[in-house]
Amino acid sequence: MSTTEKPSAPQHEDDAELAEFGYKPELKRSLGNFHTFAAGISYISILTGTFQLFYFGYGSGGPAYWWSWPMVFVGQFMVALCFAELAARYPVAGSVYNWSKKVGNPHLGWLAGWMMLIASIVSIAAVALAYQLTLPQISSFFQFVGDGTGKYDVATNAVILAAVLILFTTLVNAFGVKLMATINTAGVFIELIATVVLIILFAVHITRGPQVVTETNGTGAGHTTGYLGAFMVASLASAYVMYGFDTAASLGEESVNPSRNAPRAIIRAIVASFVLGGLVLLLGLMSVSSLKGDKLSTDGLQYIVLDVLGSTAGKAMLWCVLIAVTVCALAVHTAAIRLAFAMARDNNLPASSLLAKVSPRFQTPVLPAVIIGILALAILVVNIRQPQIFTVVTSIGIVMIYLAYLGVTVPMLVARVRGKWQPAGDGKFSLGKWGLIVNVVAVVWGAGMTLNLLWPRDSVYNATAPFHWYLQWGAVLFVGIIAGGGFAYYWFIQRHKTGVLESHRLEETAPPASLAAPATD
Repeated sequence: MSTTEKPSAPQHEDDAELAEFGYKPELKRSLGNFHTFAAGISYISILTGTFQLFYFGYGSGGPAYWWSWPMVFVGQFMVALCFAELAARYPVAGSVYNWSKKVGNPHLGWLAGWMMLIASIVSIAAVALAYQLTLPQISSFFQFVGDGTGKYDVATNAVILAAVLILFTTLVNAFGVKLMATINTAGVFIELIATVVLIILFAVHITRGPQVVTETNGTGAGHTTGYLGAFMVASLASAYVMYGFDTAASLGEESVNPSRNAPRAIIRAIVASFVLGGLVLLLGLMSVSSLKGDKLSTDGLQYIVLDVLGSTAGKAMLWCVLIAVTVCALAVHTAAIRLAFAMARDNNLPASSLLAKVSPRFQTPVLPAVIIGILALAILVVNIRQPQIFTVVTSIGIVMIYLAYLGVTVPMLVARVRGKWQPAGDGKFSLGKWGLIVNVVAVVWGAGMTLNLLWPRDSVYNATAPFHWYLQWGAVLFVGIIAGGGFAYYWFIQRHKTGVLESHRLEETAPPASLAAPATD
């Protein structure tokens, strides 16, 4: 995030939408079409998500869990289409927060932004832990704590490796958008090439047909609803991956022609992730030497890669996975900073004037980058002795992202029904007559998957001893506490201070009343 001289009024078509929010254009537009696409696809991160969660999906639902991938894609694609329409109309930083505020109201916008911000910080910690799933498989040298067999060896070592990654993403984001964009773009390019190569290598080593995705491995036996119950648990492995495409729009104030490029980037990111990720999962199942044993449900895709490609080529591919994890963590951290900056600009966070300040030296808001990194590290420390609790925390992070998305799609649907939604004109992306249908499906999907994510299952939230009721109900309890406690703070304290900070306000255009004046209701 970098700055230019502060013009007193929008002097570029790209800045016109900022005036509707009462913001003056401050950030340098230097990111092109591929940069915005890279931001979205690196957040989803095909190799990070599939390699981190395959073991859970396979262990919970067998090979047939693969069908959750297209199921989640269809639902999230409906959400992405709604977001693309919003990105064409409002290409501003802190996309989910500002969209919810605009199509709903400032109170709903704050709650959506708060949920997304907390979830993003948790996600940084969760993604960083993926280093542990990959580095020790490349070499035992990276198992710094014990030999990996001790009770806390893996959990403690995971925190050490993850801390190094979070320190890296903090420094890169603090040093400015150009460095971040360069690393992210290079990483995404490597990830895409590696994914295509992996697909080809899996394809030439096929040992069974695609009918493998009809096998359940008897996973439905332990559920009262049979395989449906097992499948709904396994589907979380896909739900945990396919989100974050809105990041392409969060860089809207730093992108060239964002109202046209951001919608395309959102759609391309989720479609590319679906196609490439789906092929990796399918061909991995078709090429692994054996579906027996427990390696697939413990070591996951890392095991398949080493099994199919052998040690040398397999480890080379795992290095590519490591690059994917790195740029994924970087993208999540970047999105969290933009969201914090957007909320602080509206004086909607504690110490907003400091959080919204752009460093004249590094031309980026350094303080949010550092604070978000510190908070992610603090969450990470929980994993050392309490990996079960950390699993609950990371799971509720995903729940909060789905709730934040609902904070956009629900008011957008209400606006459509009332005839108040006006998409961008001038040939920019619009759903046209399909808008209502797509929006309805997006809301129904989001509500259904949120319920599935929140459902208090032992298999998700308390899979191993010791068993505690508060872990099983952790998602419901913690989400309620974070949402309720956060909104109480906003309602009784922060909302009375809300208003675009003077240093960010567009002087010639009076800011909207809902933003410029403290709420009185």
